Amino acid sequence: MARKFILGIVVFAVIIGTAVFMGCSPEEAAEVEDTTALERTTQDPRLVRPGQLTIGTGEPVYPPWMLHNDPARGEGFESALMYALAEELGFSREQVVWERGLTFDQTIAPGPKPFDFSIRQVSVTADRQQILDFSMVYFQPDKAVISLPGSDVVNAASFADLRRARWGATIGTTDLDYLENVLGISNVAVFDDQAGTFQAMQGGLIDATVAALPSAIYATGVQVPEAEIVALLPADPNDNGHGLLFEQGNELVGWIDEGLQALIDRGVVDELIEQYLLPEGNIAEISE
Repeated sequence: MARKFILGIVVFAVIIGTAVFMGCSPEEAAEVEDTTALERTTQDPRLVRPGQLTIGTGEPVYPPWMLHNDPARGEGFESALMYALAEELGFSREQVVWERGLTFDQTIAPGPKPFDFSIRQVSVTADRQQILDFSMVYFQPDKAVISLPGSDVVNAASFADLRRARWGATIGTTDLDYLENVLGISNVAVFDDQAGTFQAMQGGLIDATVAALPSAIYATGVQVPEAEIVALLPADPNDNGHGLLFEQGNELVGWIDEGLQALIDRGVVDELIEQYLLPEGNIAEISE
């Protein structure tokens, strides 16, 4: 009996010692151990709000990425993809919460984030990977040249032809990087947002801009219907494609990647691309 009593004291001392070493009480140590069983479930303690999937996006949002300026409707490529991903991970539609409080620049800046991850056509680049984490790439859009009829880029057949035009782009975007680093244009006019870029085009301050093809389709169909897509350009070697954006060090990335991979393997992503992101007709291509 004495031996059992002494053994019990030793075991208790080990538990207490371990808890002290880890900087928490025995009760807290037990709680930490228990929560590991909840990982990769809807109650994962690593979620911003366990029991909910909090997804960051823009304000406003635009077709074809999201329709009606309402991501919760599940219409548009990104919105539909996120609800498919949520279902794959075990979340109901009601458990998906949209966080729209950050600008694009705030979203791609380093530091804590109020969401589990963000989706807003964020391109994965080496520079951004230094300060943020990303999921696997789920979409690689073509680059499109947008201009008004009669501009200097309408009949362009080479990069040299394009360089003779006046270009504009939105600050902080891979569109601006593309113009400067791929096309080699040194005097790009920079604007605070895409609306400002298009207003400059309409006002005759610039001849053209570039955008991801799906964004260009919407822009020429709705935002600036007098403009047109005049050419497609080669992929940006520094732009790996669109990925979900995470705060650096977020341990959810592996779980989210598994969900995305399952959707890719089942053809869900390809179906959504076909439904929302492909243009009608043929568009000229400029390769160099």
